Amino acid sequence: MTISIKEVEHVAVLARLQLKENEKEKYARHMGSVLQYVDKLNQLDTEGVEPLDHILPVFNVFREDQVKPASNREEILANAPLVEAGQYKVPKII
Repeated sequence: MTISIKEVEHVAVLARLQLKENEKEKYARHMGSVLQYVDKLNQLDTEGVEPLDHILPVFNVFREDQVKPASNREEILANAPLVEAGQYKVPKII
């Protein structure tokens, strides 16, 4: 597949690239070869091939949630440097 200089210029504008004239010709050849390769891939028979999400099997490594009794509020607040009305007291920021 051949790519015109006009198409290379359009892609360069979209990518915000400034290309010299010799670069435009070079990239036209390179883009054409990439598109030829993609065209070869499109010709492959993929009937019956399942899509692949990951190369390796992926599984959930997290443990199951377990319901446990809540911690005692007094024990938790005992670690706080300042407590007021049963809540943590922090310095005013604003």
